[in-house]
Amino acid sequence: MTKYIIKRLLLMIPTLFGVAVIIFFLMRVVPGDIVELRFAGESAYAQKENLDKERARLGLDKPIWSQFLTWMGGLVRLDFGTSMWTGAPITEEIRLRFALSLQLAIMATIVAILLAIPLGVIAALRQDTWIDYAVRIMSIAGLATPSFWLGIVFILGLLIIFKWLPPMVYTPFWVDPVQNLAQLIWPALAVGYRYSAVATRMTRSAMLEVLREDYIRTARAKGLWEKLILSRHALKNAMLPVLTVIALEFAFLIGGLVVTEQVFNLNGLGMLFVEAVGHRDYTLTQALVMLVAFVFIFVNFLVDLTYAWLDPRIRFR
Repeated sequence: MTKYIIKRLLLMIPTLFGVAVIIFFLMRVVPGDIVELRFAGESAYAQKENLDKERARLGLDKPIWSQFLTWMGGLVRLDFGTSMWTGAPITEEIRLRFALSLQLAIMATIVAILLAIPLGVIAALRQDTWIDYAVRIMSIAGLATPSFWLGIVFILGLLIIFKWLPPMVYTPFWVDPVQNLAQLIWPALAVGYRYSAVATRMTRSAMLEVLREDYIRTARAKGLWEKLILSRHALKNAMLPVLTVIALEFAFLIGGLVVTEQVFNLNGLGMLFVEAVGHRDYTLTQALVMLVAFVFIFVNFLVDLTYAWLDPRIRFR
């Protein structure tokens, strides 16, 4: 197991390097120039000398290979540099936004788990009954309902029924937990319900498959309690595909909630992504892509380790 962990950690290095190469050269292929965009806001015409000076200041006058080596050297030192658009350190640009997006992703994942696993198990145990049909309708509705639209419904409902709006200015949890939760609980419910739909259907399908296995019938024939059969034998084995779906959704939530963040006035990583790409801010966009790629890789690594805990038959060599 130790060798497998070390091997997986070492494999992260070439994966992240590949992501770095792709995003660096892809940003240079995308049409648009951050220098021209910056001067376009000042006047319709800018002298070539000013454009050249700005490119030299940003390091864009150097050869591509030199820019790449400079950026990779910073990554090795965990130094993302400064934003080409604002001039602020990228770590400061990301720090508060990452905390917001991470908390929202964790809360939405908790909501999805609390909805998906119990409903999926109940639907599998009561297959083809009204309970099963109700859970399936609920999951289909979740798949068909965009989370940002559900967020708008939440805001309108709170305003019309209770004459109250959630706070629209983000407050860190360690500053004021009550105000923080009062703001983030609603986008977490909207996003969590949307993504619980996939996990609910996966839980139901996996449970139905496991409940038909021979070892479940053997356990029942031995007279084991039904709760023990479900928790120790059925649910653990059914959780493998569900865990994969939930983990991938969690990683996606870190930077993929652009519209939902706009609805609830949240300045998270999704909004920062849009601003960075719109401004052709090479360094900030590259840092955000590397951050999200690392989250995806690390979450998959944790999922693989959890497989061995859920299913003792799995042995990594």
